[in-house]
Amino acid sequence: MVTDLNLELLTLMMRIRMVEEEIAREYPKGEMRCPTHLSIGQEAVPAALGLCVSIKDMAMSTHRGHAHYIGKGGNLKSMIAEIYGKSTGCSKGKGGSMHLIDNSVGFMGTSAIVGNSIPVGVGLALASKIRKTEQISCIFFGDGATEEGSYYESVNFAVVKKLPVLFLCENNLYSVYSPLNVRQPEGRKISTVAKAMGLGVDEVDGNNAIESFKSIESAVQRIQNNQGPQFIEFSTYRWLEHCGVNYDNDIGYRTEEEYLRWKKNDPISKLKDKLLQEKLISEVQIKEIIAKIEFEIKEAFAFAKESSFPENSEAYIGEYAI
Repeated sequence: MVTDLNLELLTLMMRIRMVEEEIAREYPKGEMRCPTHLSIGQEAVPAALGLCVSIKDMAMSTHRGHAHYIGKGGNLKSMIAEIYGKSTGCSKGKGGSMHLIDNSVGFMGTSAIVGNSIPVGVGLALASKIRKTEQISCIFFGDGATEEGSYYESVNFAVVKKLPVLFLCENNLYSVYSPLNVRQPEGRKISTVAKAMGLGVDEVDGNNAIESFKSIESAVQRIQNNQGPQFIEFSTYRWLEHCGVNYDNDIGYRTEEEYLRWKKNDPISKLKDKLLQEKLISEVQIKEIIAKIEFEIKEAFAFAKESSFPENSEAYIGEYAI
């Protein structure tokens, strides 16, 4: 990888981290009136995806979607305004943290329902194939979603129809407070099941940004070469509670030792230390990146707080039911 790409990857991860850290600081003030799920610790995969695909390619995400939205090029002011429920938000203040959408960058939506976005993403890929637009549909989901029927049905359909789909499984070991060993048979691997269903498969350390980039880049090339849908399982770990902005290691579902072990494998620190050691970046450059991101974040939060709430008359505009 060239130095410029390394720097882009580090900058995007830092941007995701710093945005969510500011959300965590502001959230307790009670002005963001929606549940929020943060991705602190899981920045490598969305940053890598954002640098591997184009704006025309599509992405579907989950309740933990801030990082994916930012990685795909979403507008930060629009995202923060949405979390504040303002009319200037990317979903006009109607969706909140778990329902982000921005067609202008191919970010086709997030969903609070586990596994719900997977069939939608496959449908987008089918439309792409029918229309011959050459767009790839990238679908983010967690390990818990692989236990939903919609996942198996979607994978089967994508394989049968040889659709341009990239399945991105961020395995952070937990579904809310339940670890894998109480949800799935011992010794069974998510990637092995995916391979058995006909997907092209890779397994990657999701805390290694460079390896994540290489894996996604290769998968995208295979899809573009008409080799069918691809699946990547990323091992990763969320630092904060499932829903909210606090640390919750004290409630007993995971240990402090486990958390500290994963934190030592911080994707941002790993890449930053590597680049510093190889003299591909300097401390001065890092400070400049931080300053630039801090300014952008300050502007975004000011924009959100100054924006107006939607009018009551707008309540049903853009709302649809099937």
